[in-house]
Amino acid sequence: MPSSAYSRNSQPRWLFPFVAIVIVVLSVLPLARLTVTGIASALKGDAGRLLADPALWDATLNTLTTSFLGLVAAAILGGSFAVLLTLFDVRGRNALGFLFMLPMMIPPQVTALSWIGLTGPSSTLLKAIGMAPPLGSPQPLYSIGGIALLFGVQHAPLVYLAMRAGLLALPKEGVEAARLSGASSWRVLIDIVLPLATPGLVAGAAIAFVSGIGNFGIPAILGIPASIYTLPTLIYSKFASFGPTTFSDISIISALITLLALVGLSVEARVLRGRDFRAIGHSGQVALFTLSRHRLAVEVLLWGLTCVILVLPFLALLASSLAPAYGVPLTVETATLHAYEEVLLRQSVTQTAFANSLTLALATALGLLLISVLLGYYIVQTRSRLAGVVGALAEIPYALPGIVLAVAFILLFAAPLPVLGVSIYGTVWIILIAYLSSFLAVSLKPVVSAYRQLDPSLEEAARLAGAGFSRRMRDVMVPMIAPAAGSSVILVFLIACNELTISALLWSAGTQTLGVAIYNLDDSGSFNLAAALSVLVVLLVVVLMLFLELMARRMPVGALPWRR
Repeated sequence: MPSSAYSRNSQPRWLFPFVAIVIVVLSVLPLARLTVTGIASALKGDAGRLLADPALWDATLNTLTTSFLGLVAAAILGGSFAVLLTLFDVRGRNALGFLFMLPMMIPPQVTALSWIGLTGPSSTLLKAIGMAPPLGSPQPLYSIGGIALLFGVQHAPLVYLAMRAGLLALPKEGVEAARLSGASSWRVLIDIVLPLATPGLVAGAAIAFVSGIGNFGIPAILGIPASIYTLPTLIYSKFASFGPTTFSDISIISALITLLALVGLSVEARVLRGRDFRAIGHSGQVALFTLSRHRLAVEVLLWGLTCVILVLPFLALLASSLAPAYGVPLTVETATLHAYEEVLLRQSVTQTAFANSLTLALATALGLLLISVLLGYYIVQTRSRLAGVVGALAEIPYALPGIVLAVAFILLFAAPLPVLGVSIYGTVWIILIAYLSSFLAVSLKPVVSAYRQLDPSLEEAARLAGAGFSRRMRDVMVPMIAPAAGSSVILVFLIACNELTISALLWSAGTQTLGVAIYNLDDSGSFNLAAALSVLVVLLVVVLMLFLELMARRMPVGALPWRR
């Protein structure tokens, strides 16, 4: 290729236009369209009408209440696991950490269904062991407290990850100095370790709060039957009852969700402002405390909690899927695989959902692989502030609640495409583009991390030897980052395959995904079919996570969220 086709830093001249088009289409345009629609709606007076609606403020209060209570539950649960598994001599910590991360990877609607199957008078599992409440008893999860509880379970791994990262960075020298001064392990933990771990706890709690604000699956399954609406489910209900003011209403509600998320993050920044948490010493060394005679009790507690938040709900889900109908006691005589036969062999809707989810997840993972390899190269190799702007714009869609991103793409593609005159609204293509936008940051992070670990002299030597950009990428760069790129493919596939929040607003007849199919089956009263489909989804998640775990040693640091 002639030298005129390359810029001064040996990058091909087409690379920057490619990067610009990707960022504009996947980040700038949808967010700008959402902003413009919101401002236009406010200027027309639609905001005043919507703000006068008591339903909006009820949903806002419910959103704040469930998100805050979920934050508290997640902070207690995730923080406790982080401290015990990171700092203490607990046996089987790797297995416990892996299992504790599963709720974060399991779709929220599956979490909600599994807990419904575990509690209440119709629980197949409780009936099988004779512990079901009497018929007519209320389902305790159909409440603000029930939604908040499952927010805590779903988002506790986020607190665990954030706090564990801070604990791993603590200097071992500080702990040893305190012990040499005569401080007991308890005083060291309270006076030194936990104060230094505060930033991780606060950051994790803030992420849990923001995740609760944007969570759709749990309040949809638990809240709508009890007429308890949060802002995401309010958007869904307004979209379901489509009217002339629907677009303006959902754009304003989306802006309110974004505002609440920003407030949560700003509170985090304010809490940490002016407080110096820097530590001097060699980081990355875990300071272990011995539990001595309490170790067995702590291990029993940790495994017991893991059983309650993961194993028992899954067993309840499995029991519900094997029962002939929801609420029928499960015995050897009544157990049947009818639900699995229905969802796999007879139900055209679930077959379509399987095909759509697998196809969308694979297309998203492979599409983002190509984008991430080129985008990551540009971010790492370009020595200008523009690279930082590109990286930030790539992460914004992932940071936004999924319901807000879905609304942005609805507004962007509701009308036919300019010039082409073709509309992708109501097709599988709008879901694919929204997935590419939402999961770009997930795919990009491990690839950028791998690029930054490479010695620049490797590519420079290939360039001096006369290798062009495509040859350098094919023979030098891509083989070196292949493990990270492979992990990003599997991770994106795993998340996209189980997605609900985005596709809940974007799907139409024939474009249902697994998340939508599970929700619709439960909504139509086919709980055993929804449970069977959910069991298959959980098994898929576990298999893919185990595969990633086997590949972990070949991946760069930070590629897998549940590993250091």
